[in-house]
Amino acid sequence: MYEVLPEINEDGFRYFKRSEFDCTHTGKNEIKDSFIHSLDQLRYVCGFPLVVTSGYRHKTHPEELGKATPGQHNRGVAADVRVTGGKQRRKVVEMAFVVGFTGIGVAKGFVHLDKRSSEPVLWNY
Repeated sequence: MYEVLPEINEDGFRYFKRSEFDCTHTGKNEIKDSFIHSLDQLRYVCGFPLVVTSGYRHKTHPEELGKATPGQHNRGVAADVRVTGGKQRRKVVEMAFVVGFTGIGVAKGFVHLDKRSSEPVLWNY
């Protein structure tokens, strides 16, 4: 059984605050509302909290500087969420495809989620 949806917060979302996606290097935030709404959906269908460990990344963020072209985080359509254990990791990945995420990267302690404009891709770290 799914939980009752919480009220929409002051940022316009149910489970997330815009500030959770601030660039850890600059504090800037150009995350897309549509992306946060997708994470809201994912959080609901997973049934457990999703903690954002990396959201928007400004072009000067160290992770972005090493790339030939800006990545999905810089485009405002990606986030990494913490996972604890294989069952939680599997549920996030499985439901991410259902909700419509198109880029999913799997690591031991986090799952990268994005809404790239290409065919769905899956990779591991």
